[in-house]
Amino acid sequence: MRVFIYSSHPYEQPFLEKEAGQHEIIYTSQRLTLETASLANGFEAIAIFTADDASAPVLEKLAAIGIRYITLRSVGHDHVDLARAQALGIHVANVPEYSPYAVAEHAVAMLMVLNRKIIASRLLMQLQDYRLDLLTGFDVHGKTVGIVGTGKIGMAFARIMHGFGARTLAFDPVHNPEASALQISYVPFDTLLQQSDIISIHCPLNNHTKHLFSWDAFNKMKPECILINTARGGVVHTEALLHALENDRINGACLDVYENEKAIFFQDLREQTIQDVQYTRLLALKKVLITGHQAFLTKEALTGIARTTMQTIASWESGLNVPNELTSFQPLYSVK
Repeated sequence: MRVFIYSSHPYEQPFLEKEAGQHEIIYTSQRLTLETASLANGFEAIAIFTADDASAPVLEKLAAIGIRYITLRSVGHDHVDLARAQALGIHVANVPEYSPYAVAEHAVAMLMVLNRKIIASRLLMQLQDYRLDLLTGFDVHGKTVGIVGTGKIGMAFARIMHGFGARTLAFDPVHNPEASALQISYVPFDTLLQQSDIISIHCPLNNHTKHLFSWDAFNKMKPECILINTARGGVVHTEALLHALENDRINGACLDVYENEKAIFFQDLREQTIQDVQYTRLLALKKVLITGHQAFLTKEALTGIARTTMQTIASWESGLNVPNELTSFQPLYSVK
């Protein structure tokens, strides 16, 4: 099958080519939009990433040029109108898991860098300023860690926190049976907000989780709490987060995702002035650590993404069942 790959980046191409098998794959660095959909003319399948637009109008154009299959090189699928795809007869599948450890470990790395003032320490060392006065952090051991979403990534994060000796709370409508072995206590959302010293988000973005962390949530959190988001930017209301940070309502934020990231991330903008005021405010805060949606970026994860992407295409081509095919009816939380 011929596969057209949108939003292709050099870091992933060797992994896709290794797993391609007999499939013919063509790359473009351009994102899928209404204007670029016609680039896939003559193909049966496309592969897209999180910054691509698979809304109803785009899907209709893709269907008109003969696209029957869309594979997502991601777990999240909030950028796809699944109901419209189903109505058009377009099959859609994601990568339900690749390396949950990649994202979980990145979340922990961000926490420790922010907590232990690693970036500030390096800057001071380069200035030959060896005072420690501004570098005090806290032990994660003994702290209460709240985890929102206990799918594979959330559970991988929980295991690391268990190793640190932290107490773990969780909020998820679907209780993971593995949680009891880690002494994870499922609690109401408000309880998690009120008791947690650290909160890490591992849920998908959908109608139930959009702006889950907003004004009311931040008002209930501890002033010393650090929020980690390696899931989807839209789960957090950015203006509410900025207000909480700027008014010392919370202690800090580690963000690998950002609500309006599609206009910024995965691009070279060195010669441009970013006009996003909220983003520049976040970037200016010393209590905020931002990375550019790179939590998934490990060799193991890229191998898993490429392999599942190509195996999905092969299964569709052979008429086999595709267990990771998506419908418009998806679970609320436990998919990350």
